[in-house]
Amino acid sequence: MKVVLFNGSPRKKGNTFHALQAVIAELISNGVECEYIWIGEEKIQGCIACYQCAKNKDKKCSITTDSINTYLEKVLKADGIIIGSPTYFANVSSPVKAFIDRIGLVSKVNGDIFKHKVGAAVVEVRRQGATNVFSSINFFFLINQMFVVGSSYWNLGIGSDPGDIKKDKEGMQTFKNLGKNISLLLQKLNN
Repeated sequence: MKVVLFNGSPRKKGNTFHALQAVIAELISNGVECEYIWIGEEKIQGCIACYQCAKNKDKKCSITTDSINTYLEKVLKADGIIIGSPTYFANVSSPVKAFIDRIGLVSKVNGDIFKHKVGAAVVEVRRQGATNVFSSINFFFLINQMFVVGSSYWNLGIGSDPGDIKKDKEGMQTFKNLGKNISLLLQKLNN
């Protein structure tokens, strides 16, 4: 069982990182292999609606100036995907939006290639707007016919400066519970 986690925060060791680390710790303790990828500072091109992915049907994006095709391969090989994003004006970060748009279109036009994979959003917020980010990421999972995993609360934590999220006890517990729930679902799907 393997999960690939994408961190869309421009802060390499910011609060989104700490939230994802809490999930990773639970996944690993339950026998799930994890691959962590930081996309927050990458210049990921947005989708240009060229629809070459629909014409080619090769499970790839025709834009080759960034790492999207590498990430597509990683998602295809994994049992689950976790997307982490900070909250920017009540929405996902720009790298997360470009990531979702690009791999989402490739999935849809190639027969829903992410169907039946496990998906979960991990969101960090300073104050407000996190539920919109949570919804945006989950809409990506849902339209791709993925199994969306929840926790004891929405998968979000509160913090401003890097590391502040660790003071959010309920948020950190939510991330730990999310890791447990993902592990349980993966075990059931792989039996």
